[in-house]
Order: sequence, then C-alpha cells, then structure tokens
Amino acid sequence: MESRTFKVLAHVYVQVLIGVVAGLALGVIDPKLAVELKPLADAFVKLIKMCVGPVVFFAVVHGINSAGNLQTAGRVGLKALIYFEVMTTFAMLIGWGVGELLQPGAGLNIHPSDLDPAGISAFTGSRAAAPTAGPTWMAFIPVSLFDPFVHNDIIQLLVMAVFGGIALLAVKEQVPQLNAILDQVMQWLFGIMRMVTRLAPLAAFGAIGFTVGKFGIASLLPLMKLVLAYYVGVAVFIVAVLWTVLRWCRVGLVEFLRYIREEIVIVFGTITSEAVMPRLITKLEYLGCKPDVVRIVLPTAYSFNLDGTALYLVLAPLFIAQALNLDLSWADKLSLFVLLMLTSKGAAGVTGGVLVTLVSTMLAHPIVPAAGLAITLGVDRFLNEGRAVVNLVGNAVATVAIARWDGSLNTARVRAVLEGRVPEYDENALDEPSVKASIVRRSQTMA
Repeated sequence: MESRTFKVLAHVYVQVLIGVVAGLALGVIDPKLAVELKPLADAFVKLIKMCVGPVVFFAVVHGINSAGNLQTAGRVGLKALIYFEVMTTFAMLIGWGVGELLQPGAGLNIHPSDLDPAGISAFTGSRAAAPTAGPTWMAFIPVSLFDPFVHNDIIQLLVMAVFGGIALLAVKEQVPQLNAILDQVMQWLFGIMRMVTRLAPLAAFGAIGFTVGKFGIASLLPLMKLVLAYYVGVAVFIVAVLWTVLRWCRVGLVEFLRYIREEIVIVFGTITSEAVMPRLITKLEYLGCKPDVVRIVLPTAYSFNLDGTALYLVLAPLFIAQALNLDLSWADKLSLFVLLMLTSKGAAGVTGGVLVTLVSTMLAHPIVPAAGLAITLGVDRFLNEGRAVVNLVGNAVATVAIARWDGSLNTARVRAVLEGRVPEYDENALDEPSVKASIVRRSQTMA
C-alpha cells in the first residue's frame, strides 16, 4: 500500500495539485506570507523562458529535417497555418459572442476619469509603445543569429528555425553527423526541461498563494462576471469547436483530455503552457502522430494558435467598454476585432503576454481606453490559468488534426493508446533514450 502511495505521489501533476491546495490554504490563513512567496512562481517562469527558445528552435529544425524534403515540410507548415488562423478566429468570435450576450461589464458604472493609467505602466514597454521602422513584418526578421535567443523572441526563432531546417536538408548528405548531433541536443534540452518541470509544485504553491493572499476572493466579487463569462466562452469553444475537430480525427474529447491530464494540471498550477512542451511532444509521438509533424506543428502553435488568449483578447475590451458605459458602434467593434486578429499572432504564451498585446492594440486604436485594463488586473490571475490550459489543449488538438489532415496519424494506434490496449505512457520510462527511440520508430512504421 505504501509503495503504491509513493508511486502516485511521484507524479509531478499530483505534486502540483498538492501545491495548489497548500497555496490556497496559506493564502487564506496567512495572506502576508503567501504574497511573499510570489518569487517561487516568478523564478519558475524565468527558468522556463531560459529553455523554451532553444527547444522551439531545435524542435522545428528537427521536424523539417525529419520530413525528409522541403515539399513535405512546406505542406505540413501551410496546413498548420491555415488551421491556426481558422481556430483562433473561431475563438475570437466566441469571445465576442459571449461578451455581447452576457454583458459581464454592465452595471459596474466606472467613470473614465477614475481610471489610473499607472495601473498598466508595466505593460507599456518597448513592445507596446516603440514604433517599428519599416513595415511591421520586418520585426519578424532577426538582427543576428543570436538576438532571438537573447530576447526570447519566439516568432524570430521560428523564422530562423525554418531557414535552419531548410539548410540542414540541403547539407545533411555531406554532413550526416549533424542529424545525430541534432537529436542529442534535443535529448539534452528535454532533460533540462524535465528538471525544471520538477519544480512545478513549488511554482504552483507560490502562484496560487500569491493570488489568494494579495487579492482575496471577496474583494474581487464584482469582477467575477468577467471570469464567469470567460470560462463560459472556454466551455463553448472546447465543446463546439475542439470536440468537432477531434471527432473528425476519430478521437474522443474526454479520452484525449484524460490522456493529457498531467500536462493540464501542471499548466493550471504554474500558469505557463511552455512548461510541458517537451512532454507533450513525446506524448503526441507516442500517441501515433508522426514525429516530423509533431515537431513542426506543436512549437509553431505555441506562437500562432493561442486559442485561450484569442478568446480573451476580444472579450476584455468589450468588458471594459461595458464597465465604462461606452456605446461602441458595430463598425468600432469590427475594426477592433480585425486589428486584434493581426496583433494576436505575436502574443507571448507566458504570463502577461496577453496584456502587452491588448495594451499595444488599444493604444494604436483608442476606441476603448487602454487604462481600462487596470480594472481587470485583480482577476487576471484567475483568467491566466484558463488561458494557459486552453492554449495547451488547443495546441495538442491542432497537432493531432494536422497529422490527420496530412495522413500522418495512426488512428489504430491512437485508439489502442486511449483505450489502454498498449502500455500507458510512462514519463520515467520515456526518460531512457532507448525506450524513447523505440517508441518513435514504432510510431513512424505504423503510420
């Protein structure tokens, strides 16, 4: 009995759940101490940022190289971009619909003169305020090979990775050892991320404790309509959109969510979806998606398929307009919607990225005061969990869908894995390179 208990407690997601409960308790019992533990969460996010850039870069290069030729890689990439655009548009439309139907900001009656612009000063940095020289797309081109790694610019890293993957396809026959080196680098980076992920319970403890200790539940009740409206939108998106996609892939929604439950819990507790990227890559390959598709689609999705973020980007300005009693015309709403569709593509997948994107968009198109975002800051932590989890689930579903669209999904294996007819995914077993390699080979041969 004791060995079984220790085996359960050894799972990171169980430890994260314990951290969440402990953080909630401490936030209620000793709010001052709970607030002082915020650096636990901040340090975890910084460690994830330290790793995510190289992981994205090498995963995409590895995926393009595994595709075998540029035509295959280009086909997968184009299908992924089309899918991302459709899904994020659906998410934004649902956010718009929920905002119009539920009117979460109605009744707050906040006067615009009461807004404090200093409340959003942390989000009006260089990205939001500094004008770019030349066309906007020029910002996607790195100034050097190393600058995107230094500044953790994921879109620039993706641009570099595409060039790097194409170059590797061109020279791999002359320098075949590069393939082995690339695979070893990926294993090394995954090893670092596994070490960092082990700190997730402490991050969850600090993040949840800080939120409850600093804001409390009672003081935020007037804003809970926004939280409720957002999660209603999330439920509609998952049930109406993601369920339909998975049904087309011949995958059950409940079974799929159960399969990635550990990643969902870790992301919910730590509020950063990047924390589980390496785990998710390996897990989707184990499920039956071809590795080259997974390693092209999933890292790209982390920048271009942020469904949870897209839903909130439309809902938040509508909430602020309703709270300030602003009468926006349909033309105003449509113009803001179109602009947000463009600016959302660069939203960072880490905490705070959505607020930077909102501030920069609302400053560029000031039909709703950007300072109004200060109203939402108190409950933003409660929304962050939802955004991160929906981004994660949306990216996982996107990878399965693109694999199905490309004919690279082994549906027989998917059913076998989800129905428990093959050994369950074991994180500890997959840490062994020989076991991981055999899984990848089996996935490739069965597809």
